[in-house]
Amino acid sequence: MDLSKIEAGVSLILKGLDVDPHDRNYTDTPERVARFYAEMFTPKEQEWATFPEDFTDFILLRGHSLFTLCPHHLLPVELIVNLAYVPSGNVLGLSKLARVLDECNTRPLLQEKFTKDCLAAIYKICPDIEGAACLVKGRHDCTRIRGIRSEADVVTYKLEGCFKDPDFEFRFFDLCRR
Repeated sequence: MDLSKIEAGVSLILKGLDVDPHDRNYTDTPERVARFYAEMFTPKEQEWATFPEDFTDFILLRGHSLFTLCPHHLLPVELIVNLAYVPSGNVLGLSKLARVLDECNTRPLLQEKFTKDCLAAIYKICPDIEGAACLVKGRHDCTRIRGIRSEADVVTYKLEGCFKDPDFEFRFFDLCRR
């Protein structure tokens, strides 16, 4: 990530808005915005700890909240994510499910792509799992504060492996709803 380019871009935006760059409210804005993007999108170093365990049902991270930016307007998007998988001999450390989601949030993104990427990531980390499911509810500021001005949520999901079985699918969505 090139912070100097981000700072230069923010400076141009402020100039385009006819903001006085010497006004004390804006003097540090380009640097602040660049630090914000770095904080939001810099991937963290991960160790994907797994533990031997003969658990045969699914493990669900429910209601994890994270923020990103839409790629079309660079406006905030709040995502509420439910991520589940069925292990096959090894379980992933519990905190690692949330880290999978962070790993997939490294730039402005489409919610649809994020949903797919989360499953791809968990399969990459634990290739022998029986299945995985991801349900994402998004609140997009690009549709809330401009254009259509809708408060509606956008929901995407993807099911793989055993989650395509109607029983697993029903239980997954039922637990996500609660």
